[in-house]
Amino acid sequence: MALIIQKYGGTSVADIEKIKGVALRVKNTRKNSNDVVVVLSAMGSETDRLLDMAKAITDQPDQREQDVLVSTGEQVSVSLLAIALKSLGIDATSFLGHQIKIQTDDFYGKARILKIDPENMERELNQGKVLIIAGFQGVDHGGNITTLGRGGSDTSAVAIAAALNADLCEIYTDVEGVFTTDPNICSDAKKLEKISYEEMLEMASLGARVLQTRSVQFAKKYQVPIHVRSTFQDSQGTLVTKEENMESVIVSGVAYNKDEAKITVTKIPDKPGIASRLFTPISEANIVVDMIIQNVSTDGLTDLTFTVPKADFNKALELVRITAAEINAREVLADPNIAKVSIIGTGMRSHSSVASSMFTALANEGINIMMISTSEIKISCVIKEKYTELAVRVLHDAFGLGEKT
Repeated sequence: MALIIQKYGGTSVADIEKIKGVALRVKNTRKNSNDVVVVLSAMGSETDRLLDMAKAITDQPDQREQDVLVSTGEQVSVSLLAIALKSLGIDATSFLGHQIKIQTDDFYGKARILKIDPENMERELNQGKVLIIAGFQGVDHGGNITTLGRGGSDTSAVAIAAALNADLCEIYTDVEGVFTTDPNICSDAKKLEKISYEEMLEMASLGARVLQTRSVQFAKKYQVPIHVRSTFQDSQGTLVTKEENMESVIVSGVAYNKDEAKITVTKIPDKPGIASRLFTPISEANIVVDMIIQNVSTDGLTDLTFTVPKADFNKALELVRITAAEINAREVLADPNIAKVSIIGTGMRSHSSVASSMFTALANEGINIMMISTSEIKISCVIKEKYTELAVRVLHDAFGLGEKT
């Protein structure tokens, strides 16, 4: 007997028939005497519909009230699944984030989980019930409803798995698992049987949309095994787990991200404290800065370029222009039409030629590289957005990641 956490995304519970299908899958999991906790997203595009309603009133809805609004989507889906399970003779109870208590900070729309009290969940599980928990949401110290950001139900599920010391966290979605790259771009993309936490974390942070980055961080920290699989098929998916001996696989995947924008501040004083003045207001606005490049100083002046999420681009640009004026920078340049392409693999640690192979492959197609960022297991390049798909295909072929025919 095992404790299994199952998370189902919006496409998995998009309508009543699909919710009934999820209920049958949960029932089958219970047949083997497993305890089951289910974490659900809102139905289909319900979250987008609710956000659109708020934006029909104002371009900048109050963040607290917007969280109250969008959290209602999960309330609908968890109650409907509980009804479906009870109709099958399975004792099930639905819970919202504040009822179990998923404690978060107060960054509305991007809240981070601080702790989870497992007491209520353990009591219900000891009574033989299936728990159905609203993903994506929590409660701050003041009792206000908070939401965790896009893909937050993944993080809810893994955090609950960690709090309950679960044996496995299954993430059900509309894809069969984690692929070497986006199958919509490369038809020969290969499903991976296993991937390490480190590789999955890089892939998630670099644009692969199978798992939210924070969910992988939780999984790595608490050693929660994740099985990414399809709601609509019974085949095995991809196991995300601790790193094994993978040196023979140099590159595991190619990721891309079109949701970033580039900001450059030119001719700023090259002296201590300037970077802090630029980035502190951005940090205080809870905007994540990704890649940063500073040019060589000339005549005591330098240029500084960095990337931010497109969703935060306008706000970041506004803050940077204020600071740029204060430090007498020459100008602020902005480019929202960029993309980041990346190669990821733990085997890169012991191979020296990966970077040159990547740069050569892009150069052969006339793709210019604007920025480069590296770590032990990834290399990322910022390029013009219009070359994204070409770059992904070229790199996927260059490192032999496709299915063998």
